[in-house]
This record gives sequence, structure tokens and C-alpha cells, in this order.
Amino acid sequence: MESGNQTHISEFILLGLSEEVLLQPFLFWLFLFMYLITFFGNLLIILVIITDSNLHTPMYLFLFNLSFVDICFTSTTIPKMLWNIQTQSQVITYEGCLCQMFFFMLFGVSDNILLIVMAYDRFVAICHPLHYMIIMNPKFCGILLLVSWLLSVLDSLLHGLMILRLSFCTELEIPHFFCELNQVVQLACSDTFLNDLMIYFATGLLVIVPLTGILFSYSKIVTSILRISSTGGKYKAFSTCGSHLSAVSLFYGTSLGVYLSSAATQNFRTTAIASVMYTVVTPMLNPFIYSLKNEDIKQALKKLLTRETFSACWDYLSEDRNLFMSNSSQNPRRPKS
Repeated sequence: MESGNQTHISEFILLGLSEEVLLQPFLFWLFLFMYLITFFGNLLIILVIITDSNLHTPMYLFLFNLSFVDICFTSTTIPKMLWNIQTQSQVITYEGCLCQMFFFMLFGVSDNILLIVMAYDRFVAICHPLHYMIIMNPKFCGILLLVSWLLSVLDSLLHGLMILRLSFCTELEIPHFFCELNQVVQLACSDTFLNDLMIYFATGLLVIVPLTGILFSYSKIVTSILRISSTGGKYKAFSTCGSHLSAVSLFYGTSLGVYLSSAATQNFRTTAIASVMYTVVTPMLNPFIYSLKNEDIKQALKKLLTRETFSACWDYLSEDRNLFMSNSSQNPRRPKS
């Protein structure tokens, strides 16, 4: 590759989480296991919500979208990482890097906005229970989802187009396991002032504002719960938002932890390892959070698994019975003389 600035490059180098050769098989199986848990765990939540009519409510509509986003979110980074480990290659094409950044930001922002939408849903359910079905009507829920996806697409598209205006030098190594926006911008040789400004603006608009809204919603929720006289009523009200509160704490706790660690240290490898928490671990734990702390989900899971198990056993027994009858008709017993 020629030295000096260039407006077009063909590939980047992803340095990954570790350069230790002996550690690569362990990383491969570890991340493959976490990816499969994430994929099938969230897929199970989606199937449960689809098949159980009792879960066709606004809260579970948003949970359905969150599980779908979590599957897509991890699918933008982990398969490429596993492929690079398996093939012992660290290369990602320029076009592939742009696509990965676009979809990573798309589903990351969608995840973030869905959390505040779900917080608002819990706020209405607890603080205005008598007007819940009027406020959270299907049309309004559809508008909330449409706005969340539009904001995500616009943010991703804007950052992607601004990356296209940058020129890059010969130093094309990304100290991460995926094409992270900040890391790619730092590799540019051209002026990145507008890119940095847009990153800060988008962070404030799409992260700080939703987090503030979530904190405000839960302050109102806690105030309403404390006004309930009975202990059982307080527990029931809190249990309806406990799963979401756990997911919010996990997502924002790990995200802010990565941001603070990257600001406190210049060790990019440490930052890449820390980012595993919100890019992989959080989507993997969300199905467990919503299934273990939600009675409706647990009951729907039991019904789904029981129905599927019974159906499989019945099909198996029917097949054996048909096979036995077929063999009996072909080989009838002769009567004793």
C-alpha cells in the first residue's frame, strides 16, 4: 500500500480482543456459545409472544421488537469476529466496515430508544392505569415504533455519509473486534471536526435525552408505588417494571462503564474488552431477565414448551402406530393348525 493520504482504501485490519494465538480457540468457542444463547434466547421470547394471545399487549409488542433488535445487534459483529478467528484473518473490507458500522449504530440506537419507549409504557401502566388502553392504543404504539426506527436509520445514515468524506492514511489498524465509529474516525488523515461534533451531538440527543426520560419516568413510578397502601399492591406494581428496570440498568451501566474506561485510559484493548459487556453480554442476558422476572412470560413459556413437547410425542407415537399397523397388514399371522 502506498504511503501518504488516500481518499479510497480497500480494507481495514481488526486487531480483535487479543493477539495471543493460544487464546484464539477459547475466544472462538466462548463467543460462539454466547452468540447462540443470545440468538435462541431472544428467538424463544419472540415465538412465545407470537403464539400466546395473552401477550398481545403494548408491553410485549415492545419486548418483541427489543428481542428482534438484540438478535440483529449481535449479528452485526460476532459472526465476523468468529469468521476472522476461524480463518486466522484480521481483514475487513472498506465496504464491509461501512456496512458493519451502519447496522451496528442502527440496532444500537434502536435498542436505546426502545428502552425509553418501554419505560414510558410502564409509566402509563402504573401512574395512569385506568387510561392505559386509551393512551397506549395500537395506533400510538405503531407511531412510537415507527419513530424509533426512523431516528435510528437517520442517525446511522448520517454517520455513514460523513465517514465517506474522510480520507485515510496507511495506518488502518482498528484496535477492536468490530468497526467502531470512534476508532474509524481516529484513523482518518483529513479533518474530523464535523464527525466529532456529530458524534457528540448524536450521543447527547440519542443517549443522554433517553436516559433522562427513563430516570424521570421511574421517579414518577416509584412515587406512585410508594403511595400504594398494601404491601402486596406495591410488590405487584414493582414486579411489572422490575424486568425492564434490570435491562435498563444493565444496558446503561455497561455502556457508561465502557465510555468512562475509555476516557480514563488510552488502552484501546481494555476498552474493546469492556465493550463486550454491552455488545454481547447485555443482549444475551435480556431473555433471562424478562423470562425469570415476568410471570406472564414464564407461563407462556411453559404452555409453549408443553404444547411442543406433547405435539412431538403425539407425532412420534402416531408414526410408530402407523408403522406397526403397516407391518401387521403386510405380515399377518397364520392361524395355528
